[in-house]
Amino acid sequence: MLHTELLPRDTAVRLIDENGTAVTDEHYALPDADTLVRAYRGLIEGRRINDQAGALVRQGRLAVYPSSHGQEACQVGASMAIGDTDWLFPTYRDSVAVIARGVDPADALVLLKGDWHSGYDVRAHRVAPQTTPLATQLLHAVGFAQAAKHRGEDTVVLALCGDGATSEGDFHEALNFAAVFHVPVVFFVQNNEFAISVPLSRQTAAPSLAHKAIGYGMPGQRVDGNDVAAVLAVLGEAVERARTGGGPSLVEAHTYRMQAHTNADDDTRYREREEVQAWGARDPLVRLRTYLAGIGALDDAAEAQFAAGAETIATAMRAALNTDTDLDPEDLFRFVTETRSPQLEEQWALLRGEIERGRPENAENAATPTGGHR
Repeated sequence: MLHTELLPRDTAVRLIDENGTAVTDEHYALPDADTLVRAYRGLIEGRRINDQAGALVRQGRLAVYPSSHGQEACQVGASMAIGDTDWLFPTYRDSVAVIARGVDPADALVLLKGDWHSGYDVRAHRVAPQTTPLATQLLHAVGFAQAAKHRGEDTVVLALCGDGATSEGDFHEALNFAAVFHVPVVFFVQNNEFAISVPLSRQTAAPSLAHKAIGYGMPGQRVDGNDVAAVLAVLGEAVERARTGGGPSLVEAHTYRMQAHTNADDDTRYREREEVQAWGARDPLVRLRTYLAGIGALDDAAEAQFAAGAETIATAMRAALNTDTDLDPEDLFRFVTETRSPQLEEQWALLRGEIERGRPENAENAATPTGGHR
């Protein structure tokens, strides 16, 4: 028996086209104007965060930044689709989504500066630490959702990943476990066409990544990842399904990474400029701006207000990353486990001794033989 209800559509769900015109869909409703205005503000802030972070990398104040320029509709849609009791499990490219969930921008970038474990209180924001290994956070997300289910909590977990992560074994294990145990998790794949330099065609022969869902016994859906209205509608349905006991879902967003993988990548080596320019015409900001202006929901005053708010965020980012971090070596041991083991205590004692012996005053005394002449 073929469970066709689990199969995604042949084409991605779209509610606002590239020209900013509303598209009627027989299943998904266009979000209301107020929701879309909030989403537009998020897109403006997200684009400014990406641009500012890129500048901070060039200035040497950030070690690395994986930009989500062009993917802001996925970032904002993910942050808005879940409720206050839900959790977000992001990747390294999801700083905009993390910030949109209420994490201070300076704290969200600490990991990419390279001087702390996470930078923010995960419990306070219900946002798991950003991860650089591909797909490992998916297993964590499923385990967290399973625990929430056992405790009877009103919690849905939204687990983000890229197309490259779908080639990892962790992806298979996470989806299989989630489906078998019917846990409230939504897998959101931001398919930006490249896993660093490897195109999607070299990763899978499936009709789409969303088609993988039926193999695990969960529904899959495809969405235009540059249409924030469609992202909100499709993710919203999947989240509600998980919340009401319907189990996990897989949503694939078709989008594009407009910039290099990170500042250490030269994307001109593996893709043509014409391809990048073609996707530039599908910019999620321009699309939503055109629609909102057309229905009279956006004017110059609102645009100016949103731009000023985004600039405030950028200013705070510059100020926070222009300061030196006071490093505490004991942090290497303080956050390994909740209760420090005797082995960790012994290791910290050894390191503390090395640090003490290396202090200038101690080094000077050690260099002077007892009873000798200086």
